[in-house]
Amino acid sequence: MIELAKVPGAADQWRIDPVGAMAVPGIVYASETLLPQVAEDEALRQVANVATLPGIVTASYAMPDVHWGYGFPIGGVAATDVDAGGVISPGGVGFDISCGVRLLVSPLSARELEPKRADLMDELGATIPRGLGGGGVWRLEGDHGLEAVLREGARAAVRAGLGTESDLERCEDSGMLPGADPSQVSERAVTRGLHQVGSLGSGNHFLEVQVVDEVYDPETAEAFGLFPSQVCVMIHCGSRGLGHQICSDHVRVMRAAMPRYRITVPDPQLACAPVRSTEGEAYLGAMSAAANYGRANRQALSVAVRRAFQTTVGTAALALLYDVSHNLAKLEHHRVDGEWRLLCVHRKGATRALPPGHPELPEDLRSVGQPVLVPGSMGTASHVLVGVDPGGAFSSTCHGAGRTMSRHAAVRQVQGAGLRRQLEASGIMVRARSVRGLAEEAPVAYKDVDEVVATCERAGLARRVARLRPIGVVKG
Repeated sequence: MIELAKVPGAADQWRIDPVGAMAVPGIVYASETLLPQVAEDEALRQVANVATLPGIVTASYAMPDVHWGYGFPIGGVAATDVDAGGVISPGGVGFDISCGVRLLVSPLSARELEPKRADLMDELGATIPRGLGGGGVWRLEGDHGLEAVLREGARAAVRAGLGTESDLERCEDSGMLPGADPSQVSERAVTRGLHQVGSLGSGNHFLEVQVVDEVYDPETAEAFGLFPSQVCVMIHCGSRGLGHQICSDHVRVMRAAMPRYRITVPDPQLACAPVRSTEGEAYLGAMSAAANYGRANRQALSVAVRRAFQTTVGTAALALLYDVSHNLAKLEHHRVDGEWRLLCVHRKGATRALPPGHPELPEDLRSVGQPVLVPGSMGTASHVLVGVDPGGAFSSTCHGAGRTMSRHAAVRQVQGAGLRRQLEASGIMVRARSVRGLAEEAPVAYKDVDEVVATCERAGLARRVARLRPIGVVKG
């Protein structure tokens, strides 16, 4: 049984004291409302397990949307000291490497879109590839085309005519994570990813047409180009089969290598290797390549969305507000015990939330802070937040609502056809390939996203800017 103690003087923060092999405490961000759901989940055991990783500093963190995952909890953040033997763990990134969110903002109001909304959803439903199989809106020219994607990410897409330079300015890392090494990507991963660029996939991935429902921070909303009743499009997807295969490949390699580095972990799913090792550097190179694939994937889908708007509504003027990953490990400098250190920051189901003034932010957003995009569950709201100073958990925050129910449990409880009718009756047009997929992602299977983001705000992780309501959903 994992015991939680309230952190004195800190809003919505709970502490797991170090026991056994834990090198640092666990810190859990949760409101009194969310705490029972957190406590019922095995995720807290995983928070404690992560605290045993070699080189971990400060704490093993859990965001308010935390739930059980592979090795690390989903919603987990942990940083290791690279120069002190700190490790990198594929389980701290996840199988869907660089799964992330981007938000496109239009000049249209909900009232202006309404006469064409059904036509738009039909066009998106017909042209957006999704589901478990292959097929994407961008047909690459063999392995050479894929290698460019793995090395250059969204930049390769823009160079191929899919988008503009202004898109890249609003992408994390300007659309390309440095250090990608396609030679560390297996042939099997290449085969799985070759024909999937520009596709949603399945599971909790989606494309939503949304409306700005509420503005909490008018000044920041204006800086982000958001206004009440504005039509937006949110895209949530990642690196598809390529990322999944990379994770599988490198977990296997690291499990075999751990005895050589005298590393023991309480869960084999926490397989890891020092960042400064052959295995660690190989995974970093492959992970960065998958991250670039994920960014190119979302970039290609953005162009498909613009084409659908042009065809049905008469305008392709959808500007990119921001694109950010929530399954990634990055080498970053942070102050620990009064000293700047190079850390490997794992964010699995957690989003970077850079504060105002951070040099990695686009110049036109630097004085404001990083846009943080938090999708809700299908049929509920999504949110735009902004990074704050000083923030917390190495400038991290939540990534979504967080599951409370497995997909199998959701299917047993919810009928997909009935859920579709319910969503349509509430004004949300649904274009889905599978009624089972709808049932798996039913709102009842998720936490209250409004409470999750409010918790992040109270805990000082990020600040709410706007709430977005779905009016159309495309799913696998």
